[in-house]
Amino acid sequence: MAAVTSRSQVQRSPLSDTKRKIMKTAAELFAGEGYGSVGTSQISEATGYGKGALYYHIRSKGDLLYDIMTIYLEDLLSEARQILAEKRHVKERVYALSESILRAVVEDKAEMTVCFREVHALEDTRRRSVLRLHGAYLGIWRQVTDDAAREGDFRPLDNDELKALMGMYFYSFLWIGNDRTADIPALAAKFSGIIMRACHA
Repeated sequence: MAAVTSRSQVQRSPLSDTKRKIMKTAAELFAGEGYGSVGTSQISEATGYGKGALYYHIRSKGDLLYDIMTIYLEDLLSEARQILAEKRHVKERVYALSESILRAVVEDKAEMTVCFREVHALEDTRRRSVLRLHGAYLGIWRQVTDDAAREGDFRPLDNDELKALMGMYFYSFLWIGNDRTADIPALAAKFSGIIMRACHA
């Protein structure tokens, strides 16, 4: 079945290569050491940009954290909407969505780790903004399961059931390493198989 083979193939948020490099490096530092333990001088050293050059591309460490979370989620959400628009059969949708998020887990592991572990570090308005993006992504899966239920392929799912199923994706960064790119199709088949069996009418 046709599927996205790289996250770079999807229309991503417009950013310079330099800004993405800084965000990627900062995400790795935040994921490894914790947001509160990383200073801008450490980011500057790790990226190879002096503080002046660094602040040309970012406004503050807090803004950088927010950008990592929002742009990562916006890219994931954009990809999910593309899948929803292009695929009609529930099995294809579930597999493609599974492959999409699992590819993000592997290829953007640091960003995903930061997104789930450091949201508390955001100020309230920004935290609510990030949670709205989480909710919008969950809404894509809700649409898929509701469409499948109307067509008789799935039984109706309540919110607790849907969130429980989504939890296996959201927290898979805890055990799926970033060295498993070759395993992504097989992982997507396993995860989508769990969804199909759990939701079957």
